[in-house]
Amino acid sequence: MDLETVSAADFGRSLKGLGLNLLVRDVLAEAEFLRFVFEMNAHRLSRDFAIMVYADGVFQLHSDGTFGAHPLLGLLPEAGPRGAGVEIRLYETDPDTAAARAAEVADAVVLQAPADKPHGLRECVILCPNGYAWVPSRRL
Repeated sequence: MDLETVSAADFGRSLKGLGLNLLVRDVLAEAEFLRFVFEMNAHRLSRDFAIMVYADGVFQLHSDGTFGAHPLLGLLPEAGPRGAGVEIRLYETDPDTAAARAAEVADAVVLQAPADKPHGLRECVILCPNGYAWVPSRRL
């Protein structure tokens, strides 16, 4: 499937398993953060939407404005972080490299420095400018 030309209907029908859709204030900025820090690829990138590819998975970014009739829109904070209590784990990204890159991004926070964990992973916690907790990890 060509993610640059697939229709919305065909893309929707292709989705399976667990889906992730992040509402963000600025799709272009969030996609650039994900590209720079975690080496993800963005497709169908616009001010309102992006299909993000990480390893063999896809997820979506939507701008707040695209959710005008969605019941979640009224729950979003006007300012500050979003996504409290959710970790988005990236098992194919070196946490040391990601933390170093995130330190270069304004409004990104390395909440927990890279460390070896007892559950067999080296990981860190990075808050993106939208406040989502990204956890790049490598197997020890």
